[in-house]
Amino acid sequence: MMIMSFKPHHDGTIAVLDASSAELIYSYEAEKDSFPRYSTINPTTILEAAGRLDTIPDVIAVGGWETMGFGHDAVGYYGIAQGSDVVGERTIFGRKVHFYSSTHERSHLWGSYGMSPFPAGMPCYVLIWEGWCGDFYEIDERLQVVHRGKVMANPGDKYAFLYALADPRFTLPKGPTRIEDAGKVMALCAYGQTGSPDSDEQALIDFLLPSDVYPLPKEDLRNSPYYNIGVTHQKFTNLAKRVSDAIFDSFHTFAKKNLTKGYPLLISGGCGLNCEWNRRWVETNLFSDVFIPPCTNDTGSAIGTAVDAMRHFTGNAKIKWNVYSGQPFTLDEIDRTGLEVHPLDYDQVASALLSDKVIGWVQGNCEIGPRALGNRSILAAPFSKATHERLNRIKKREGFRPIAPVCLEEDVGVHFDLARPSPYMLLFQKVLDSRLEAVTHVDGTARAQTVSREQNPHLFQLLTSFKAKSGAGVLCNTSLNFNGTGFINRASDLLAYARAAGLDGFVINDAFYLLKEAPLTASRGQKRPLSGGESIPPPML
Repeated sequence: MMIMSFKPHHDGTIAVLDASSAELIYSYEAEKDSFPRYSTINPTTILEAAGRLDTIPDVIAVGGWETMGFGHDAVGYYGIAQGSDVVGERTIFGRKVHFYSSTHERSHLWGSYGMSPFPAGMPCYVLIWEGWCGDFYEIDERLQVVHRGKVMANPGDKYAFLYALADPRFTLPKGPTRIEDAGKVMALCAYGQTGSPDSDEQALIDFLLPSDVYPLPKEDLRNSPYYNIGVTHQKFTNLAKRVSDAIFDSFHTFAKKNLTKGYPLLISGGCGLNCEWNRRWVETNLFSDVFIPPCTNDTGSAIGTAVDAMRHFTGNAKIKWNVYSGQPFTLDEIDRTGLEVHPLDYDQVASALLSDKVIGWVQGNCEIGPRALGNRSILAAPFSKATHERLNRIKKREGFRPIAPVCLEEDVGVHFDLARPSPYMLLFQKVLDSRLEAVTHVDGTARAQTVSREQNPHLFQLLTSFKAKSGAGVLCNTSLNFNGTGFINRASDLLAYARAAGLDGFVINDAFYLLKEAPLTASRGQKRPLSGGESIPPPML
């Protein structure tokens, strides 16, 4: 039985499961191949996904979304209980197929369960926290689901709303939050000073956390001391840290009281991209283990709906999957003028990186989820703060944004304080190695990805070669994309990006391309100001 699943609206994705082998065949995200971030499903993605199949699927599955307007979405956004799915038939190209649809909330629950490493029959707790949901669930050995309680409405939107409140450029009255702002708040929290909330901070916490209002009303807070204060203002970064702690503490207090069986915790929803919160869940010791899928946000929703459909038709809700199940790279024609092309030699690339060259790195299929994990990456040496600044200029990002490291799994305890695998870059670690200036954030943390030979043999070999030359199997790793788009996925786009953004070269599978002359671009030697208000003081490393 072949199941083809669609995630509507932002983070549009098409996923295919082979239910007979319980294996993820692919998950194609609409934003990949340089489409705008958070894109809805587009014709290109549909045609590419359909072209991978040699037959019409047996099941078409569609995740629920908002029931707005005419209300054609029969299942909607919320709900886990009976009645939150629809089963029927559809005719596709003259053939009758099964049709399955279930709520968006269910896509998060079954996606995290299906992808988790725990055996079938092991009970689990599930935390679904994202823009709109903030709930705990329990799945028993018979796949029965019990709602353990709602902790907070709209935790993700409340978190992202902080940035909108302080940002003078955010002017929409009662507008929805910007999806990208949550990650910026996470970066800015590191600049907040430790301590208890002052009266202004506590007043905003008391207003924000219990509120069920959506969209959040920025204009109603015009008299707030944080209104348009500027996102880099120290008073705002202190607030961001206090609100972040208050949101986590609300969920932790509930879990400590109500989740007492020691089951593993599965984390799903966009808040699962908050690496500080993930680390804190690990450290609570309330759970036997904690698992966060690499596509914990809505990019994993099509997989989750497919797992839900498989559970309905077969009784099985566990799948085999690989994080590199996205689109294959397109090797279209490129103009090789001004390029030196060499067969891939890991020592040569390592030497280039050690001489402070910044290299695009492409191997095989792209990653599922929003994090570059070594198949669509920009790599650089991790030793210089100037490299951090250069990478943010290349990426056209604010200067306060951190750059993540990638590290040999076997060496993670040498460089970072959390000596456990983190293959999907979803946990904060304290940096122990003072040499790693480019990847050490202002509060001394980093969001490291660990790599083993089995997980990604190409990146493993490069890290091994770099370690032999530098003494550290660590590199800067940030996503290979034009600003505001998903991963680059074709050679012509990569060459255009390299020339425009200021890369020194790039690798595509088994070939190493070096630009013969440094491109004329503002990416080199020109500092980009921080956005939004007063400047943050230099990091204390």
